[in-house]
This record gives sequence, C-alpha cells and structure tokens, in this order.
Amino acid sequence: MRHSVVPDPRLRFTAPLEYSRALRRAQESTLAGSPDPAFSPLLIESWRRSLALGINPERHSPMHVHEVSEARTLRSQHRLASAVPALSQMLADESADGRHLLIVTDRRGEVLWRIGSVPALRQADALEFIEGADWSESGIGTNAISEAITTGEPAQLFSAEHLVRTHHDWACTAAPIRDPSTGEIVGVLDVSGPIDTVTPDSLRMVRCGVRLAEELLRSAGTTAEARPPATAGLRPPGTASTLFLRFLGDKPTAELDGGRRVPITLRRAEILALLVSRTQGWSAEELAYRLHGDDGAASTVRTEMHRIRAVIGAVVEPNPYRFAAGVRVVSDADVVVGHLRAGRLAEALAAYPARLLNRSANLSVELMRDDLNEAVAASVRSSGNAEMISQWCSSDMGSGDIAAAATLARLTGPGDPRFHVVRARMDRIDRELRA
Repeated sequence: MRHSVVPDPRLRFTAPLEYSRALRRAQESTLAGSPDPAFSPLLIESWRRSLALGINPERHSPMHVHEVSEARTLRSQHRLASAVPALSQMLADESADGRHLLIVTDRRGEVLWRIGSVPALRQADALEFIEGADWSESGIGTNAISEAITTGEPAQLFSAEHLVRTHHDWACTAAPIRDPSTGEIVGVLDVSGPIDTVTPDSLRMVRCGVRLAEELLRSAGTTAEARPPATAGLRPPGTASTLFLRFLGDKPTAELDGGRRVPITLRRAEILALLVSRTQGWSAEELAYRLHGDDGAASTVRTEMHRIRAVIGAVVEPNPYRFAAGVRVVSDADVVVGHLRAGRLAEALAAYPARLLNRSANLSVELMRDDLNEAVAASVRSSGNAEMISQWCSSDMGSGDIAAAATLARLTGPGDPRFHVVRARMDRIDRELRA
C-alpha cells in the first residue's frame, strides 16, 4: 500500500523547487484516483470540473475570446482602465531583471492587461498568457484567476496546484476586484511568475492592490460620496457635513465640519474604520462578529453606535449601519492613499506619521493596517529615490522593510553615510531573525 507523504507547505517559500517536485508527485497520485492530502477538496473539485470541460492536463492551450489587438481596444473602455496605471506603479516590475507579471482580467477571466519585463512577457507568451486569452476554469483549467472568480476570494496557486502541467513552473496570486457600490466582481488582479518569485507577502500585496483599485472605482463612480485626498476641511456645495477621521497612530479622533477634534475610543475607532471600508454597510450581527468573533453580541454594537452618535453626531444610520447619505467621510488614511494614487510620494510620506490604529489587535483592522503600510512601502521601493527610501527606512513603519533597505544599499554604496546606517540595520534584523 502506498503511504502518501504530505509536502511540507513551509517549503513553498524556503525551498520552492523541492516543494514543486513533491506537489507534482502528489498531483500524479490524485489524478490517478488516489487523492493526496496536499490538495484541498475544493481544489480537487475544481480539477474535476475542469476535466469535465475537456481541459487536458498534459497539454492545453487557453481559449482566446479576442485577438490581442481587439482585447487592447476593449480594455480602453473597461472600468478598470483608470486603475491600471496605479496598480502598475505599485505591483509591476518592468525592469530588465523583472520576473513577475501584473495581470488584470475582466470579470469572466479574459486577460485585458499584462505588464512586466520583456523576459517575463516572453515566458508568458509560451503559455499563451496574453491579452484576449480566457483564464477562467473553462478556458485553461484551475488557476488562481479562475479560483478568484469561482470562490469570490483571494487565491494563490503554486506549481502543481495548477491543473495543466505546463503551468507547474509558475506561481500565481489573484483576487477579485469588486464594484464598491454593488459588491459585484468587475475584474481580477493577478501577479504571476516563476515559482521562486512568490513570497509570503505576495498575497498581502495583491490584496493591497485590490483595495487601491476599489478605492479608485469608488472615487470615479460615486461623485456624491467621493473622498478627495487633500481637501478634508473643505465643504463642497450640496454636502451637508464632512466628517474627518484620524486613524493613524494611537489617538484616534473625529472632526465634524472643521470643528474641534473629538477623541474616540479604540473600539469606536475600529467600528468607524469598518464603516469606512464598506459602502454598503454592515448589520449589527456582522459588526459584532468582526469585532468580537463568535462571542460578539449585536446588542453591544448597538450600544456603541448610540455612543458614537452621542459623541460625534448623527453621522451613522442603522439597518444596515453605514454613514448617513448627507455625510461625506474622509480619513487620514484616505489622504495617504490619495497622494499615492496621484503619484505624490513625498506628500504621502509626510501624511503617514504612524500605522493605522496601531494599538488595535482586531484582525480586520490589522489587514487594513498591513494593506496601507504595504502600499506606501511598495511605492517607496519602486521610486528609485534614495532620499525617500532613506526617509522610509528611518521611520517606525519602514524600519523593518528589508527590501527597501537592500534597495537603498544598492542605490548609495559604501561612500554614502546612508549606506552604513542601512547596512547596520539590515545586520541587526538578520541577527534578530537568526536568534
């Protein structure tokens, strides 16, 4: 009897070639009729659907919905066209040594944009991973893009987790981009490359890109609720009130119509941050679960909402809980994102003095915090500006950014005092990791 040895998932990042070989053996066993525990039942079910659709694991080319030229014409009219430049700045690597691709598809999985270096694009050409290709489950079989569309959740597939074997040298991380008003999927953001290019931060960076794209969609598509990045104290015509929320740091405040700053408790700041993150609102039960897990009670949320109204004013309406239609909401985190979106990196750094609600241990807030920090970090690292990277590495938020420190070391060199400062920091971090 064959006894399966489950591949150690930690090897995905530390020994990708070894992990890939183990996954390939596990896939052979699974397709032969002996499911290997290396693969989740949901992934195996996706393989079964793909096989039923006629996908050949041994050799399969994707379906092509449009010619490349047609797809490029179509994408110019797509809603995500305005977001792609910002996504490219944050996630793409078009340098000569760049190894991964930034991919944006429509809601069905047709590739509309692919951005990367010439060598990376050539590798993708060999897989027909090009504009107009159908990367849905029916078009090419199980992959991260198809999983993001099918499940509605972020997905990361490594090597033989892809059904088609010509993709086993690749790792792909994807997440759906949703319409902020309706919640419907409008496209998929994907980062793909050779298996040794995936990192523990890949999924976080893709999530961050999705949040940026959805913020851009919100700004472009909802004029009445748009949140301009640098005009928090201004009150536009026809807007009843402007609420400015300070989430960065450990002393959250609220400021209504340019009035005095009102201190708010951490719990109420967490509630307000959740309200900012979702335009369609939350039920009391949903908020209770996000704040307290299974032990959360809707009555506790209702009490906190009553206190928020007592402190700030009638800015939140119930059923579901969301900001009132006449209230325009801007946060200091929005200001940072707005500067990044407009390419104003120096202003973004100046507007980012501390992490978002840095005393919060709430998982949802931690994800927002990480997404914002990675957005700033990625923009700084890709700027190639030694002064800004040095400023970032000297901040509390960027002090542990090894990639930024390494970039600064390359840009400066032993003759620059900043080189020795950053080298000392990198050595210290290395010692701490080894301890």
